[in-house]
Amino acid sequence: MKISKIIIYDEPTVPEIQINRIEKFLKDTFHTDVEVRRSFFENVNDEIFQKVASTRIFELKKPFSKHIPTELEIQIERKNTDNSQNEEKVLYDGFELQKTISKFIPTDEQNQNVLHIILTNKLTCTFDESDFRYHARALIGTNPSIISTTGIIEAPAKPKEYYLELMTDFSKEKTDEINKKYKGEFLEYNDPRLSEVLEGYILQAIMYYETGEAFCENKECRLYNAHWQKELLYSQLKNKKFCSKHEESFRKIINQS
Repeated sequence: MKISKIIIYDEPTVPEIQINRIEKFLKDTFHTDVEVRRSFFENVNDEIFQKVASTRIFELKKPFSKHIPTELEIQIERKNTDNSQNEEKVLYDGFELQKTISKFIPTDEQNQNVLHIILTNKLTCTFDESDFRYHARALIGTNPSIISTTGIIEAPAKPKEYYLELMTDFSKEKTDEINKKYKGEFLEYNDPRLSEVLEGYILQAIMYYETGEAFCENKECRLYNAHWQKELLYSQLKNKKFCSKHEESFRKIINQS
């Protein structure tokens, strides 16, 4: 295993994250040094808020273009740091955000043996040139890796029937009724299942760092790249296993520790 230490940054505005359980899970799985830190965006100066605000997305159908953030945008960054949900639905270019965060990682920790995993409520997106638009992403896999709790909820799609029923009436009453009807079939904000699902994304981040491959196309694998909430809940909560290929890969990684 190339990694000698994993530093995971909590997102305290999302109380469903059982950070101590995640720490134990990582230690039991990889037998490596694991350190938990508070939110990466907590107790930071305005320079970080300004840099992060500059990674915001304004045009969903155009590649990323940097801009100079306004004071209002910087204030929104401060506000979102205190809220469990990305209430303003601000979108961030995931790769630009990753580059920004990497500049504020302590110099003595910027080496190939220390993997930083940032948990955040910020909604990360990447531009897809196949359809020329941005898509929400739960994981930006590199070092530091970013795992978006909002992305886990928003990126994998809800059942098709959910959207079809919602199209007939967008009122709050109808939305609440539909959400109640399909409750349990997808992750919601303040969902107690979120922490366990997070473990799977952390495994994907580690796999990407170790092998350059984060996802699997096999639905029976915990590394499966789920496009639907149903698939996500199955791979991370019901199945919770690796396919034979990735089971072997993880054993090799662990044996190299």
